[in-house]
Amino acid sequence: MEAWRCVRRGYGRCVVGRGRSVGLGGGREEGGAGAGGPGQPGAGREEGGGRGSGRRCRRDERPETPRDRYPMLPHHQKSLGRDWTTPWENLQRCCWNRHISSCMRWPGHYSRAPYPYFSSRHFSLNWRPPCLFESRTPFQYWNWRPDNLSQTSLIHLSSYIMNSEGDEPSSKRRKHQGTIQRHWEYICNHNKDKTKILGDQNVDPTCEDSDNKFDFSVMSYNILSQDLLEDNSHLYRHCRRPVLHWSFRFPNILKEIKHFDADVLCLQEVQEDHYGAEIRPSLESLGYHCEYKMRTGRKPDGCAICFKHSKFALLSVNPVEFYRRDVPLLDRDNVGLVLLLQPKIPSAASPVICVANTHLLYNPRRGDIKLTQLAMLLAEISSVAHQKDGSFCPIVMCGDFNSVPGSPLYSFIKEGKLNYEGLAIGKVSGQEQSSRGQRILSIPIWPPNLGISQNCVYEVQQLPKVEKTDSDLTQTELDKTEVLVTAEKLSSNLQHHFSLSSVYSHYFPDTGIPEVTTCHSRSAITVDYIFYSAEKEDVAEQPGSEVALVGGLKLLARLSLLTEQDLWTVNGLPNENNSSDHLPLLAKFRLEL
Repeated sequence: MEAWRCVRRGYGRCVVGRGRSVGLGGGREEGGAGAGGPGQPGAGREEGGGRGSGRRCRRDERPETPRDRYPMLPHHQKSLGRDWTTPWENLQRCCWNRHISSCMRWPGHYSRAPYPYFSSRHFSLNWRPPCLFESRTPFQYWNWRPDNLSQTSLIHLSSYIMNSEGDEPSSKRRKHQGTIQRHWEYICNHNKDKTKILGDQNVDPTCEDSDNKFDFSVMSYNILSQDLLEDNSHLYRHCRRPVLHWSFRFPNILKEIKHFDADVLCLQEVQEDHYGAEIRPSLESLGYHCEYKMRTGRKPDGCAICFKHSKFALLSVNPVEFYRRDVPLLDRDNVGLVLLLQPKIPSAASPVICVANTHLLYNPRRGDIKLTQLAMLLAEISSVAHQKDGSFCPIVMCGDFNSVPGSPLYSFIKEGKLNYEGLAIGKVSGQEQSSRGQRILSIPIWPPNLGISQNCVYEVQQLPKVEKTDSDLTQTELDKTEVLVTAEKLSSNLQHHFSLSSVYSHYFPDTGIPEVTTCHSRSAITVDYIFYSAEKEDVAEQPGSEVALVGGLKLLARLSLLTEQDLWTVNGLPNENNSSDHLPLLAKFRLEL
């Protein structure tokens, strides 16, 4: 039955005997891909526990030989780079009365097709065998005979390993090299019908600077930690091995950053050793100041915010650790980072901008942790962005939120409220299709000792620094400087006080096809966002319509996203030109002075 599934899905697996994997199958993967499971949307890297069991090769191991991978074959193989060849008659003798499934693949720049690819000195032949032939069973297709092939024909056995379940469907074929075409979408009018969409230009002729306006650009980019890539290699089996090496990937990532030249960079999955040795020095040479927060525990990556010296001055750095030893719920090592920046402009009363960056927990079945992490980040933003007059300065919140558009977590960010009574824990992020067997979110979600209210603000504020001892403070002064935690009535309503909008509409307005920000062997969805503070204009609630915003920060332009089909035309992500499994998000804003 397993072999039949492989044939129908187009997987490359040559099975000899009882479950002996000798072709492209490589055997079943013992480890999971996180709580999402192989067939669930959003199944991907689990950075908080539950990673896939990708195998790392030791440097002192001997190179793998074809006899190691294909023990049924004789010694007459020849190497073709990453692949091995053997005369057809040798394979014929070994597999003649065995179970054989289709899908031997030709890696490189040929299409991956559900049939072996034969070649010889005299001809090149694409031949489709029977879908499945049992031992002692006649062939179904009598027009095919192995003796039609010359004795010099070779069958190519790829070293590319495929899992028998959960990998990409047959529609995701290996494509030729290509480049992703993205363009700027300029948004200069409040009327959606008049929105101008131009090509890849650096200057929008209808959106010009003036003395009372400050324009800046923000990029959010999950650059894919090399350690996470290697620990979750099952997600990248569609890729050629050379494009997964850090020595190949980093120059491509740096090239993208140079090309887009954003004023503010919010990077996720920044590996600590790469940050210190390569990423930070390279960005500093481009005129960036870099701040970094590594994940707690033994996790080697973290979040970074980098900004141009020429555009901003740094006022404060505020890291946020989501792990709390005294709160059993918060046992994951994700982090956030919040900066307060001041534009470098000649104006005497220069405003400030709050920029936040985070990477929330992946696990699709732990929506309680995700909501709590988000509440902690919002509480820190509220503390940093709060101004003397009671208002908040403009806010830009970027990151990988591991939640899909329309999910309860996404809706909470945009609408500022969420009633989670009766909500299944696996439905919070929208990554789980079925909530069967899942528990309901508790009320309240997090315990009181976390010190964060249901309004996502700190309940206990820091005491002000005064030239007095504690004994000198009167009771009245204490009441003014400290808000005591009181017994609140149990409420299932979460709130925050920001008016946040998404830079992207998440659907193409003409077709309604979803945009995607990440694409690998198991899923292609949107999990990355740039949110910003703005007042929404009353526009129709339809896919692609929410592009006109007024007040706060004004959205000038955004770099277009792509569909899943677009990305698979270049063999998904990562590929030869795009070296992360996420796309960079980029937006241009205007701040009224």
